[in-house]
Amino acid sequence: MSQRTKVNWTKEEGYAVITVDNPPLNVMSDRVCRELGECVDEIAAQEDVVAVIVTGAGTRAFMAGADIKEFPDRMKPGAAGEMSRELHRVLNRLDDLPKPTIAAIRGYALGGGCELALACDMRIAGEGAQLGLPEVKLGLLPGAGGTQRLPRLVGEAKAKELMFTGDPVSAAEAERIGLVNRVVPDDQVLDAAKALAKTIAQRSLMSLARIKRLVDQGGERPLKEALDLEAQLFDEAFQTEDVREGVQAFLEKRTPQFKHR
Repeated sequence: MSQRTKVNWTKEEGYAVITVDNPPLNVMSDRVCRELGECVDEIAAQEDVVAVIVTGAGTRAFMAGADIKEFPDRMKPGAAGEMSRELHRVLNRLDDLPKPTIAAIRGYALGGGCELALACDMRIAGEGAQLGLPEVKLGLLPGAGGTQRLPRLVGEAKAKELMFTGDPVSAAEAERIGLVNRVVPDDQVLDAAKALAKTIAQRSLMSLARIKRLVDQGGERPLKEALDLEAQLFDEAFQTEDVREGVQAFLEKRTPQFKHR
């Protein structure tokens, strides 16, 4: 594995923090994409990491989009499609990670940055944040999942408006349309994300992973089929060590000590 210089992660109290550090605006270069994928793979193997925060270094940008300096090399047939598929591969790994994920957004989350945030389960934004998919202004279109994840989150009509105009929305408007879960003062974004991650980390990963799978997959299935899957995973949860600990702790009026097994 190559030495990482643009993306790294740290482990805290039951959760991990992935930080993109590609100044000045943390753009999604090929290297950032590769290193982000390495971090996600490493965190996936950490049994004691229950939740994950994704953020950008500094105060100007969570991620201000793709590295447009790399675009001229993508103009031969097939090259841009290859880039898109690689972005999909990495962001899908984040999306499919069987742990709750939180995007902590300060400043710009545009283009690939917005698409990175969309691949997370939840989003906390600072009051000064701006989110959007401006690719149409370059004669392009979102290529890292935005055309598919954004409509699923905010609805088809609003997603089309954002992508057709390319104009960003404020944090307040993003919260109103359901693009972000919560807006906090800019200097409290990471603290708010850490507080949420710390709360989630007190739960059983055996439950959290199944909840995430049911929500993510259930909406793509007919209701009765999705309910069958719920019953299956509900039964699976009852076979875990954590459910025995949770029930016993409730009966003994104490806080459960989950082992994520």
